[in-house]
Formats: sequence, C-alpha cells, structure tokens
Amino acid sequence: MASTTAASVRHVVALPYPGRGHINPMLALCRLLVAADGSLTVTVVVTEEWQALLASVTLPDRVRLATIPNVTPSERGRGADHAGFVEAVRDKMGEPVERLLDRLELRPEAVLADTFLTWALAAGARRGIPVCSLWTQPATFFLALYHLDLWPPVDGRDSQEELGIKSLEEYLPVPGLTSIRLSDLKIIRAWERKRPFEIAVEMFADVRKVQCVLFTSFLELEPSAINTIAESLPCPVYPIGPSVPQSALDGDNKIHEEEHREWLDAQPENSVLYVSFGSYIRMPPSQLQEIAMGLRDSGVRFFWVARDKAADVQQMCGDRGLVVPWCEQQKVLCHPSVGGFLSHCGWNSVLEAVYAGVPLLAFPRTWDQLVNARMAADEWKVGIDLRGQKREDGTVGRAAISAAVGKLMDSDSGVGQEMRRRAAGLREDSRCAIQEGGSSHRSFTGFLQDLVDGKLDVTGTSQ
Repeated sequence: MASTTAASVRHVVALPYPGRGHINPMLALCRLLVAADGSLTVTVVVTEEWQALLASVTLPDRVRLATIPNVTPSERGRGADHAGFVEAVRDKMGEPVERLLDRLELRPEAVLADTFLTWALAAGARRGIPVCSLWTQPATFFLALYHLDLWPPVDGRDSQEELGIKSLEEYLPVPGLTSIRLSDLKIIRAWERKRPFEIAVEMFADVRKVQCVLFTSFLELEPSAINTIAESLPCPVYPIGPSVPQSALDGDNKIHEEEHREWLDAQPENSVLYVSFGSYIRMPPSQLQEIAMGLRDSGVRFFWVARDKAADVQQMCGDRGLVVPWCEQQKVLCHPSVGGFLSHCGWNSVLEAVYAGVPLLAFPRTWDQLVNARMAADEWKVGIDLRGQKREDGTVGRAAISAAVGKLMDSDSGVGQEMRRRAAGLREDSRCAIQEGGSSHRSFTGFLQDLVDGKLDVTGTSQ
C-alpha cells in the first residue's frame, strides 16, 4: 500500500448516487482508502435524508458525511416513480454539490463520483480536480453500454425466445459480451425515449473523459469484460471488488438479531433458501403470491426479507419459513444453514452471494439484473434463471417456482452438487482477490499510489 508518512493531510470527496445499492459500495471504497493511507480523509456527500438513514452505520474517523438539501424524492418512495427519481438526481443534485465543493476548507485532490452522476465530471473539471468514476454494476454491463451506439436494431420480427438465444457478441467485434442477449436490449430499449435512457447515453459520453474508472467486480469473475474495457478506455481501469460489507471482510459473521440467529441455528446445513428482492423494487401482488405459494409447495425451509409485506407474506407461506422486514444480508448468506438465494440479482446481492459461496435462483426484473442473472446461470453456472419460465401474463407460476426451488436446494442431485462446487470456487476466487497479492488488492494499491503520486491528471477533461 501507499506510504502513510506524508506530512500533509490528503483529502478526497466521494459523491455516491443516492440509493442503497450505490452508497454501500462507495462507503466500502472510502473505508479501504482511509485504512490504507493514514494521511487521507474522505468527505462523503449525501442528502439530509441519507445522513439520517446512515445514522446507525459506523464509519472510520476519517470518513465524514457532508450534506446537501433533499433535492430528490424520498428514498422510501423512489420505486414508485423510478424515472422521476433518476431525472431529479440528474437535474437537481449538481448545483448544491458544487456549492458544497466551494465551501470546503481543504481542497480535494480527487472526486470519487458514481458513474451515474453525469454532472460530476464538469464539476470537477471547472475546479481542476481529477474525477474518478465508480461503476457499481457488472463490468460486462458497462462494456455493453459503452458500445451503445453499435447495438443492432431489435424490432418486432423476432420473438422474445428467438432474441434470447442471440448474443450481442455475435453482432459486435467486442470480446466479453456473450452474456448479453438481444432480448435484454429489447427490454432496455423500451426506455429509449425516456429520461433514464438519455442519461445512460450522457453517462457513457462522459466516462470517456474521466481520469480513471473503478469497478466493484474482480478480474477472476469477469476477466474478458474487464480486460476488454482496459484496452478500450483512454484512462486507467481498477477492478477492486468484490465490494461487500465490512463485517464480511473482518470475518464477523455473527448475526446480532436474536430471532434471526436462533432460527437459522436450528436449521440443518444448506437447507434454507434465503429470499430477498432488494431495497426498492416492488413485486406485483400477483407475482408475490405465486412466489409465496411456490415456496410453500416446495416444502423447502426459507428465510424471506419482505420489508413492509412481512406479515402478509408469512400468512401466505405458512410456518415452513421465517419472514422478516429486514436482516443483515451478508451475515445471513454466510450462515451454514443457508444453501440458496432467491434474488432479483442486483449487483451487490450477486457479489454477496459469490462471496458467501451460495447458489442463486435468479428473478431479475430490469436493467443490469437481466445480465447478472444470465451470468450466474449460464456463464458461472452457479444458479437457475427463472426468467425463461414466464407465462403469457408475464408472471412466473407457483409450479415453476416450486420446481426450481427444489432443483436448486437438492444437494444430493448432480446438478445441485455441481452448482455448489462452482459457487465454492467463486467464493475462493473472491476472497483471494482481496487478500494481499490478489488481483483486486494489487489493483487498489495501484489506484491509491497513482492518486498519491498525482498521476491521475485532470488535463484534457472537458467541461
């Protein structure tokens, strides 16, 4: 790691996107930075609402929060109007952040900005501050969006099933896109005339001008995509993942909630299916009922985080499992009784499953989740993708869910054993990557050294 003996204090400003799946990996990066460099302080800029939401989170002394007003819709309701939330972040956050930057007593040596904050590049450029972009989704999806202008047309002539077997790599001379299907492009392009898609276009015009890009993935998980990105971008690329909670890195897997711990402790090894669909995605009531009935019919033990629907879900599912509003996800995944994860396949959840060595039952809804699910099922072969089981009404029925749960959780079958073997291999790869001498450890050390040495030059950045 970089030397910590420098006399002057170094300062970095972190600008996370205001969402749980973005703030957590940004805070993980900030913890790594101050742990590795004793003369570095980090100011993390969040809304006043997010300052309150993070009140219970323990941060290192040299990671400090600074606030801007609540210029975006509340985190609690953003799933109801995701497009409106994305637009508010794009149009309303930049100005108060720039005012805060100008009030700071200590000039930052760099800005760490979530790639989705399209205004951050210009804010740094106007002040001559290097901007380092943090991508909190898979490198494979980054690579696909980077070549957005080369996507083939997806019209109505081919069925969704036909599009689902056609890889984007067949149409672009770019290695690393085998897990992207034309059916994914069709779903993403349904947003084409909407603000979020326009922002994605802006994002990948700007990312060509930043001083570096950091990835929460790791080389062994996405080697082809990461290597192709490194060859394509005009700036350095640093894969530093897997980005997982600090407690996991510290080896602290004790579950503090007594009810959760005691229930899991009473279950046989690898017998419990953990169920969670993320922090803001809302499952349609008809689909939620099919999942509950499918779990009940499977006879498999389950631990389900259902947030404000916990009481209703428990009533639907019966007493075979435990339904709770919240839990310490990484710790639950690492519990010996947990043998599978029914997930929407948000990237942080996928990384946590990989780190825990738990196979996935994928229930993706949109955006990068589609790609994440296919990588898990088809490329890494550590899961089952339920998307192909959809009926004409767009839902996955209880019978299909029950069968898939049984297949995933059957540790005696050849399929189940092979998924667990591969999941254990990825777990080992993920832990080796962040150990001293591992690929992500070397990459992070290189990033920190380049930052300290002033090699991340702002010259050439456009406003």
